[in-house]
Amino acid sequence: MRAKRSARLSWAVPLRWAVPLSLALAVVAPWARADTPPPVPPPARPVPAIGRAWPVGTRPEVLRGWEPPVTLYGRGHRGIDLAAPPGAPVRAVAPGRISFAGRVAGRGVVSVELTGTDVRTTYEPVKASVRKGDEVRAGQVVGTVEPMAPHCAVTCVHWGLLRARTYLDPLALLPPGLLHRPPPRLLPVLGVPLPPAGGHGAAAAPLAEGNAPLR
Repeated sequence: MRAKRSARLSWAVPLRWAVPLSLALAVVAPWARADTPPPVPPPARPVPAIGRAWPVGTRPEVLRGWEPPVTLYGRGHRGIDLAAPPGAPVRAVAPGRISFAGRVAGRGVVSVELTGTDVRTTYEPVKASVRKGDEVRAGQVVGTVEPMAPHCAVTCVHWGLLRARTYLDPLALLPPGLLHRPPPRLLPVLGVPLPPAGGHGAAAAPLAEGNAPLR
């Protein structure tokens, strides 16, 4: 009798849970079935191209590009490195508010929350000339390049872009006209008469023969 009772109890538990479990798999996680593929994650929001200036220079050399890590803590390059001499001004690429200006692991860091977006930019190593809470405009100087131990082969600025804890490509902030536009150059002017050596304006035309003034 005891053996029959234990056999009945051993079957009672799985039978009682069989129906609710199947309903849960069908309603809550239909993708768990072999014939249903997992849901496609929603696409990431694009980065708005609101940049109006490069962080340093006109169009600095990119020493190392953005290399997104496969995992949150995986290997990669979370930003880009821009060549810049020590003491060069570092500018905000777009208007925003300073969310951090201080030192992290011995490096000067400036972070700017960009107005009207959910992203922020970071610049290092930078000796900050702004404070947390300051409002900055596009192109405004936020500090100068610090002569730190070489992160690159030459002195550089590491420019980063984040949305929450996700790193993004900072170059996506720059519109095509700013990203690919070469620096302006002065070209020679041809076909325009030069002013006289000692005065301003065009030189007076010489008097033709027979048109001498009356005496």
